[in-house]
Amino acid sequence: MLKEVSFPAHRHFKSRTEWEPIGFFSDCLCNATQFDLMLGFFSSSAINVLADGFASFLYNGGRMNLIVNDILTEQDKAAIAKGKFDTPIPFFDISDIEKLKNTLSERDVHFFECLAWLIRNSRLEIRIVAPKDGIGISHTKTGIFSDGVNKVGFDGSCNFSRSALIDNIESLTAFCDWDGNPASATIDKIKGEFELVFGGKDESVVFVPIDKVKTRIVESFKDKELKDLLEDEYRIIQQDIANKTLPKSVIKALDKAKNKVEIEIEKTKKQGETIEPIDFGKPRFPYESGPREYQKQAFENWKANNQKGLFAMATGTGKTITSLNCLLEIYKRNGYYKALILVPTITLVNQWEQECGKFHFSNVIKVYSKNSEWRSRIERLQMAEEYKKANEASQNFIIISTYASFTRSNVFDILNGFEKSKVLLIADEAHNMGSPAIMKRLGDIKYLRRIGLSATPERQFDDDTNRKLFRFFGAENQYTYEYSMEEAIENGVLCRYFYYPHLVRLTDDEFEKYVELSLKISKYFNFNTSSFDKKDEVLMGLLLARKRIVHKAANKLDVFNQIITERYRKNGNLKYSLVYVPEGTKPDYFGDSDVFDKTEQISDDSDADRLIDEYTEAITKLDKFVTVKKFVSGLKDRDKILDDFASGKLQVLTSMKCLDEGVDVPRSELAIFCASTGNPRQFIQRRGRILRKHPDKFMAEIHDLVVAPEVTPGSDSFRMERALLKGELMRVRNFSLLSENPSFSQIELKSVMDHYGLNMYNNDHIA
Repeated sequence: MLKEVSFPAHRHFKSRTEWEPIGFFSDCLCNATQFDLMLGFFSSSAINVLADGFASFLYNGGRMNLIVNDILTEQDKAAIAKGKFDTPIPFFDISDIEKLKNTLSERDVHFFECLAWLIRNSRLEIRIVAPKDGIGISHTKTGIFSDGVNKVGFDGSCNFSRSALIDNIESLTAFCDWDGNPASATIDKIKGEFELVFGGKDESVVFVPIDKVKTRIVESFKDKELKDLLEDEYRIIQQDIANKTLPKSVIKALDKAKNKVEIEIEKTKKQGETIEPIDFGKPRFPYESGPREYQKQAFENWKANNQKGLFAMATGTGKTITSLNCLLEIYKRNGYYKALILVPTITLVNQWEQECGKFHFSNVIKVYSKNSEWRSRIERLQMAEEYKKANEASQNFIIISTYASFTRSNVFDILNGFEKSKVLLIADEAHNMGSPAIMKRLGDIKYLRRIGLSATPERQFDDDTNRKLFRFFGAENQYTYEYSMEEAIENGVLCRYFYYPHLVRLTDDEFEKYVELSLKISKYFNFNTSSFDKKDEVLMGLLLARKRIVHKAANKLDVFNQIITERYRKNGNLKYSLVYVPEGTKPDYFGDSDVFDKTEQISDDSDADRLIDEYTEAITKLDKFVTVKKFVSGLKDRDKILDDFASGKLQVLTSMKCLDEGVDVPRSELAIFCASTGNPRQFIQRRGRILRKHPDKFMAEIHDLVVAPEVTPGSDSFRMERALLKGELMRVRNFSLLSENPSFSQIELKSVMDHYGLNMYNNDHIA
């Protein structure tokens, strides 16, 4: 990890000092998995002299993206051409660190074949650029190392060539993201500039095809410092550089990488002699590092609680893996695994199946409406369980069912028919267990081992259901295990983020209709409890009509356009962006939904289609090269869409609710919430979705469109609006306090808070 590297307190490196630039590159290569480099000049002689560090980098799965100018040696040009074109290249086993290190140490045919192989296999991607006006050369010297958690950027005079690293007096300054601002801001700037060029969006340069690359210095470059450029490299290649005496500071800087590689070589040799082959048929934890400490603690708490528990874990912290690790521990102790997993959607059925596969659990049966094969498989299972001999090995199985299928009477009896003491019941998004259909049968579920999973287990305004669910999962007084979003961010499990609420004003016509509806609604409002005591059909209709005004607020689109325009101006693209467009507003009186806001559950199809089309079209108008796709229900190629999004081929996804529970999009870096949802669970899930870690992601950015109409003080609906805004401010406060820019929310919402006499932090005394 990059935090393991020793950096000077001043973060400055200079040749012939204790802190050599070559030491910076060598140490960072040994501790990174991604290296983005933008240079004035590149020669593979740098790879040659950094052989140990580069071998360690590649051995650990490292990938390098390189932007260079159009001056190369003959050998480098030939290697790039061989890698880019359909030319036979020998296979290189980069898992053999000793062989790889030896190859990178020699500048012979094998060395350049290795470079070609890395290029062909996307481990080394090269963009060659030249100034658009044809004068001078591209002379930037910046880059970023990443280990999947942290980033280190640099800027300085040092090119990536042997002469720059050894012969010249060069300097560079490093920027570590754990130093906070302005280092983090500098890294973001370097990253933005790199992606602008690498993605072909920088209008000041052009890509140069390999056949147009120069291999000799020409007159047009005579006004530049050329001593570390091409002719220098030709001279160095002619010499026996392996025998040349290096400065002591350089030798010292390179020794650490050499020692690290030698340790790895010895380790692999030892493993080859003593480690028994892995039995791939046995269940095991999917990662060599094993469960994280908090996942181990969750198991211990669950075991101590008579194998019952409610895990309140922030979205993105590995709830699925945490619960499957409990099943794995059952297997380790008892020699069998049996589980019934309940999930809200078919998408989650498939995702849980994939996670079970990572643990090497087999005999997975999926139960949902479109799968007709499950019944016969389960009946055979139950028959075998009933008639098995006492000394016969217990069968292993995992059943994954949607809640909707589970609640059907003919299905419930079948899925509830196994031995009660052996089956582990896992309820994903466990708040769904509080639906009326399941609550009627809660007492009939006989399985004794139970785990409930949710980022937000409690259902608002439904205390009686909460008490029953907590009791069912053996968590009457407190969660069995809790891992908050604050802890997850602080421990690096989730990434840090900037949060930007944007106050959206209603138009005059919208405001007039809103006030009229609010006056009628206020007659139902209980000011003592700040809620509605009873929601009858008339009130539901009024709430729906007012919600429609908020959802369709015309000014939202203008604010949205400002956000994406600024993002595009800053980054040159809209890669890794999620847009939650305003949802339709048809109420759901019967579905498996929370009771506190039934106006948000099912979309009015025509209204929703128009809204998602409007926001999608706004993105396409920004730039014809920005790729965007609507992520809606019924998509047949959703996996490919998510893969294209993760690779950057597809830059933006627009959706309503299909990116809520269960869809994994860790590459997302920007989220824009246009739905003005009053559902806190939905917002928390969406925030957790955008904060998932990804090796190439450093920071997330969340924009939240907030509609808070300012009704006239003294009017009949003023107190109700103020009470409702108090709840909204609690949500905004929660999200802003965990962000990197908490003061932004205070400034942006100041006018509406002043209007209602509220503040961001404490409104408990205000009636």
